Amino acid sequence: MASTDRSDQLTATGVARPGGPGTLSGRTVSRIGYGAMQLRRLDRAAAISLLRHAVELGVDHVDTAHFYGDGFVNEVIAAALRPEDEVLVVTKVGAEPDPTGPIPLRLAQRPEQLRAGVEANLKSLGLERIPLVNLRRADNGPGLRAEGDQIVDLDDQLAVMTSLRDEGKIGAIGLSSVSPDGLRRALPAGIACVQNAYSLVSRADEDMVRICLAEGIAWVPYFPLGGAYAGLAKVADEPAVLAAAQALDVSAAQIGLAWLLHHTPHTLLIPGTADTDHLRANIQAGVISLDGATLASLDAVPSRSGDIEV
Repeated sequence: MASTDRSDQLTATGVARPGGPGTLSGRTVSRIGYGAMQLRRLDRAAAISLLRHAVELGVDHVDTAHFYGDGFVNEVIAAALRPEDEVLVVTKVGAEPDPTGPIPLRLAQRPEQLRAGVEANLKSLGLERIPLVNLRRADNGPGLRAEGDQIVDLDDQLAVMTSLRDEGKIGAIGLSSVSPDGLRRALPAGIACVQNAYSLVSRADEDMVRICLAEGIAWVPYFPLGGAYAGLAKVADEPAVLAAAQALDVSAAQIGLAWLLHHTPHTLLIPGTADTDHLRANIQAGVISLDGATLASLDAVPSRSGDIEV
């Protein structure tokens, strides 16, 4: 949920929080964070520089995974972030690198693979305890689908995740690519956030958004601008989005991010980029004000969710 405490308006480094303050796993964070996956496109020095710049702009929530660049992204985060930054690092398990596959990762859903994934994240991040780890399921898409021994009951996965939490290796549990039924089943385990594909043009998970709001769970949408795969609708193609962008003299992408922040108070964003100008533009989306008429026109955009497997 968004915080209204005036003392929470600044990060630990004294920077105004992009998008204002929100809450994640009991911590106050900026509502606009950073998804680190794109750092794998850069060399080490450039990646560290970009991440430092993100912190300087007010980012204190970074989303990562060991399977981003087979540990490279996590190692960059470990090198770039300082204790005094007080950045909440969130990672995920449920997949592992697959350099020779058609895409560079494969599912790793079995309990022993989840434990190995946490250990790999601990090592590459240089941490003794990860504040929050998302269990990446394969319940809904777009994305990979579980087959064979990768079809694992959620209860079995939650058992190992709660054991890891009890052991002190992780602080909190989140869910990713999960169904509404899966979320409801997981609630007794204590869920800090949900990460599902969701945007202005892909709102099939609206019921999930409302469950999270009612339960005090942070909603952290990935693919926030749609169009992650060929055939999926793109937020920037919508006439209502383009009209709002022109009226406010901002980009269509910024309108898409601003709409998410306006839509519900428990939404936290983790847009990713490997470009400094794009990073600044994402941060600036947090100050865009959408009036009632603009919000109504955007809310009327039809949802055209696709379910594409890769």
